[in-house]
Amino acid sequence: MAPASPVMPVVAEIVRSGFVEGVHRGSVVGLAADGSIALSVGDPSAAIFPRSSNKPMQAVGMLDCGLALQGELLALASASHSGEPFHLDGVRRILAGVGLDVTDLQTPPDYPYDADAQRDWVRAGHGPERVAMNCSGKHAAMLATCVVNGWDTASYRDPAHPLQIALRATLEQLAGEPVTAVGIDGCGAPIFAITLLGLARAGRACVLAAEGTPPRRVADAMRAHPEWVGGTRRDVTALMRGVPGLMAKDGAEAVQVVALADGRAVAIKIDDGGQRARPVVVAAALQAMGVEAPVVTEQLTLDVLGGGEPVGAVRPVRLA
Repeated sequence: MAPASPVMPVVAEIVRSGFVEGVHRGSVVGLAADGSIALSVGDPSAAIFPRSSNKPMQAVGMLDCGLALQGELLALASASHSGEPFHLDGVRRILAGVGLDVTDLQTPPDYPYDADAQRDWVRAGHGPERVAMNCSGKHAAMLATCVVNGWDTASYRDPAHPLQIALRATLEQLAGEPVTAVGIDGCGAPIFAITLLGLARAGRACVLAAEGTPPRRVADAMRAHPEWVGGTRRDVTALMRGVPGLMAKDGAEAVQVVALADGRAVAIKIDDGGQRARPVVVAAALQAMGVEAPVVTEQLTLDVLGGGEPVGAVRPVRLA
């Protein structure tokens, strides 16, 4: 029988009408500007699948392999986009630049992630399509990288493909640790397990890299075009808009990495994958790390509704 997983501490509470009706458990790590651990909750040394929080590092690996994207299209390569029209046009532009189109994508057909964009999409007569899936920017960039290198495009999702081998090596270098497991992400591409501490180190490495290097190019593109990383109504976009020099990437199963221009970094994982707790705990961790900004205060709580009106909140448990 496998040993039981350790129980992580409570990092957020769900309060309704003054009554705590539920909790979220998880782990948090914060790195000081010098890279030392300044905040540790739960077990940041445990391996996790960072899910889409790995995308900036994957984009770095693609630049290392010769991908020539820049600006908003490089941000889109790092994105879990909302499926707004400009996102989908960007995916088509990436593919067209190397002589491909949306039929070459191997993302699962899906609807746009954003509720408003999804309604508009359906009203226009669309069903699930590969281009609308939130990882299509990353997949388009993967295909473009294959074309640049003369690699097979039909097998680009295979963990043994030269592209995926290169992306794994880049992640290991930025995280400062080896990948301990390989899985298949929701989009069908490989996902590599590292620790929460390694994820924070990787984000920190991107923002502190020398100007013009692949890690810094990715960080700069994301910070200059945050709406391309998430969407016009996404919390991760608001965080990057509201805190100068901050890079952030969220992921499925309630993972997020945040790195600031001075070298401070935060990574969090909510054990049950509850996305409602993710921005709340990220905001609490940033506050504990000394980051003060209106957007951080705004994201510290999320309304709990009763009869359509706020009657409580998802709120963080004190982390410091």
